[in-house]
Amino acid sequence: QVQLVESGGGLVQAGGSLRLSCAASGRPFGYYFMAWFRQAPGMEREFVAEISWSGDIRRYEDSVKGRFTIARDNAKNAVYLQMNSLKPEDTAVYYCAAGAHARLGSAPPDYWGQGTQVTVSS
Repeated sequence: QVQLVESGGGLVQAGGSLRLSCAASGRPFGYYFMAWFRQAPGMEREFVAEISWSGDIRRYEDSVKGRFTIARDNAKNAVYLQMNSLKPEDTAVYYCAAGAHARLGSAPPDYWGQGTQVTVSS
């Protein structure tokens, strides 16, 4: 089992920045692909970004490319999502996820965090 706990969400004005963190515990963290998803009210959960265990592979959903950056620190069992130039449409609950396979946007992750709310005001 892997336990994931997100933090760093909050309220920010459009154009601002937030950094989300996800702390992992349980099985060895370094062997998992890690990802961030989000779910806006009334919408399905959608893939945001993914990073490989070594950090050399990163994938992003098109609407966040150039604005969001995913990173990980295997020594700290943590993954991060730096979000810049935030827009009201980025408002959602953001979830951290882990999987023993790549392309977590296509195949369901094995583990999920409980989510953290991000609200971007216009």
